[in-house]
Amino acid sequence: MSPIFIRADVIIHMALDGIVISNIKSELNKTITGGRLYKIAQPEADELLLTFKTQNGQYRLAISANASLPLIYLTSDNKPSPLTAPNFCMLLRKHLNNGRIISITQPGLERILDFEMEHLNEMGDLCRKHLIAEFMGKYSNIIFCDDNNMILDSIKHVSAQVSSVREVLPGRTYFIPNTVNKLNPLESTYDTFAEHVFSKPCAISKAIFSSYTGISSIVAEEICYQASINDTTPANCLNDNEKLHIYNIFSNVMDDIRNEQFCPNIFYENDIPKEFSSIKMTMYDNCKNFDSISELLRDYYSEKDMITRIRQKSSDLRRIVSTALERSYKKLDIQEKQLKDTQKRDKYRIYGELINTYGYNIPEGAKSFKALNYYTNEEIEIPLDPTLSPSENSVRYFNRYNKLKRTFEADSKLIEETSADIKHLESVATALDIATAEEDLVELKEELIEAGYIHRKSKNGKKIKITSKPFHYISSDGFDMYVGKNNFQNDELTFHFANGNDWWFHAKQMPGSHVIVRTNGKELPDRTFEEAASLAAYYSKGREQDKVEIDYVIKKEVKKPASAKPGFVVYYTNYSMMASTDIKGIKLVNQ
Repeated sequence: MSPIFIRADVIIHMALDGIVISNIKSELNKTITGGRLYKIAQPEADELLLTFKTQNGQYRLAISANASLPLIYLTSDNKPSPLTAPNFCMLLRKHLNNGRIISITQPGLERILDFEMEHLNEMGDLCRKHLIAEFMGKYSNIIFCDDNNMILDSIKHVSAQVSSVREVLPGRTYFIPNTVNKLNPLESTYDTFAEHVFSKPCAISKAIFSSYTGISSIVAEEICYQASINDTTPANCLNDNEKLHIYNIFSNVMDDIRNEQFCPNIFYENDIPKEFSSIKMTMYDNCKNFDSISELLRDYYSEKDMITRIRQKSSDLRRIVSTALERSYKKLDIQEKQLKDTQKRDKYRIYGELINTYGYNIPEGAKSFKALNYYTNEEIEIPLDPTLSPSENSVRYFNRYNKLKRTFEADSKLIEETSADIKHLESVATALDIATAEEDLVELKEELIEAGYIHRKSKNGKKIKITSKPFHYISSDGFDMYVGKNNFQNDELTFHFANGNDWWFHAKQMPGSHVIVRTNGKELPDRTFEEAASLAAYYSKGREQDKVEIDYVIKKEVKKPASAKPGFVVYYTNYSMMASTDIKGIKLVNQ
């Protein structure tokens, strides 16, 4: 599956900046320049798939002008094309089929690549055309021009009604819109840098990326980091040494780009790709380097795509859990109010007892009488119905007491059941947050079916085969650590898989995974305890916190009450520690 198509609602931390585009240009010049365009396809309305034959073999280039995710990279993946090719695709085939790539250029450090193609026209004359790919967010486009910069067609037409800056229509002259008046960083001198950057009262990182084309905020922050200057420092407040230092770092980065010295790398946070760049990101610890920018883009967006698809596929389950939780919260609120109303039940019992004890002193038709409450040794006044005898008043109070007592007992049981439902649903919500594969969702759906929140649709009523497995980590000291992905797995790990002397970890008083560490009869080092606790912290409702309190205990101390919901356990003795939610240093075993 090609990873370049992600829905518009996906939040992408990092877009293609001019440096990444320069990196792609360098890679394409080394691979497809001089090659012939063998096949042209348009699998989507805003995407091209071009196949080139070169002396070194065949290459497939994906170019997407998707407004939310413009992309370009070499790929081995193919995609089915529509039966009838779009007009733009037909035009390219007419002019460029079997054409040869003369050059691939980038104007300045703009997010633009210009593919210059050489081909024979219908008369057999040698002609040149330009296929220009612009990667500018919602303004992204793929534009086909002749050698005189006249637009022949584009994958997206932009009229004067849509843009007051530039029309992109057949017959119009192609030009790069200059709406922000940014400078070309590859041509910058210290004087121009000082004039445009150091004069600004905003943060130095913002002053850099807002002054130059092709530089993203992350690159600007990295330049500040390498210069040992806080990126939030106002640019106009730097001293002379700081100014010189930050310009030198900036200049070194530009030298690397001019010399095509790129370092494609991805920064990971808790095993999730967060940022990428074509310069070395020294401000992050957990970075993975790539030999190829195309390989980086494939990995980055395929992982993003996987996470997104899981979120999308789990949306129905999340909605069911959210609705059930909301109902349970409301139900609990009503039950607690009803329970509160029963708090005065003992008062009526005491009234009845005192009337029985002192009733002989009550005159006929009395509306109240005072008596000594032998429970508190205080005198109290008891209201009476003057139409009833003392014994009838006593019975009336005992009846009230018994009614409230029954209500109290019933509501207490209902509150216990509703609270258990809430804990269970909150644990399912947490499990949905940590799901990484579709098979994880299958097991969670099965759990909701068995709990009665979803009706089983299969005719025979059989359970769906479960293939999801717990996470398996190896501690730094070589101990196996297992993490349940849901309540079924938690029960299986704790009560069927683990031995009595294994260690059990769980976030204190919050939904989360059971973590089992196999001891194999050995004593656990402190480091393994800390790593297991971090896993329990990360795979819990508190994963967004820096630290979470973790309970841990020998597994044989963990018990499951009769008729308890999946994943629910009790333990009466335990140790506790504060654990970090950062697990990036813990080795995950591929399953």
